[in-house]
Amino acid sequence: MMSTEDVVMIIDKPHFTVKLHKTLLEVDLKKGVKKALEDVLEAKPIIRESLGFLFQTIVPLDVPLKNIESANVDGRGQVKITIPSRKDIVIPLEPNESRRLVEKMNEFIPLEKERALLELQRTMKIRTVFASRIAETEAETYRRKK
Repeated sequence: MMSTEDVVMIIDKPHFTVKLHKTLLEVDLKKGVKKALEDVLEAKPIIRESLGFLFQTIVPLDVPLKNIESANVDGRGQVKITIPSRKDIVIPLEPNESRRLVEKMNEFIPLEKERALLELQRTMKIRTVFASRIAETEAETYRRKK
C-alpha cells in the first residue's frame, strides 16, 4: 500500500478507481468477485508473482512506473499502457481524463526509470564491494586453517 502523500492523481469511476503515485499506477476495483480476487492477489505477493500473469486479463494489478514501456491515449480516448512481457492494460476513461493521466504518467515514468537504474547501479556497486570482502575473508580463513 502506498502512502497518500505520494498520490499525484486520483480518477474515481463508478466501478473502479485509478490512483497515480510517483512510482506506481494502481487500478482498484470497487466491488464484486473480481474485487475479492484482486484483494487476494495484492495481499499475497507470492501469489501475485506466480499467478498474477494468469489473472492480469481479469483483474488489473498495480504496476510500478519503472515497468511501463509506454502510456498513450488510443483512438477511442482510453488509456493504453504497454508493459513488456504482459498483456497491455486498457483503462476505460473519458478522453480528457485519459489525456491528463497519460500526460502525468509520461512525466513520472522517465524519472522512475532513472531512479530504478541508479538504484540498480548502486546495488551492483555494493555487491562488488561485499563480494571482494567475502573473498578476502574466505582466503584469510583458509590460510589460518593450514
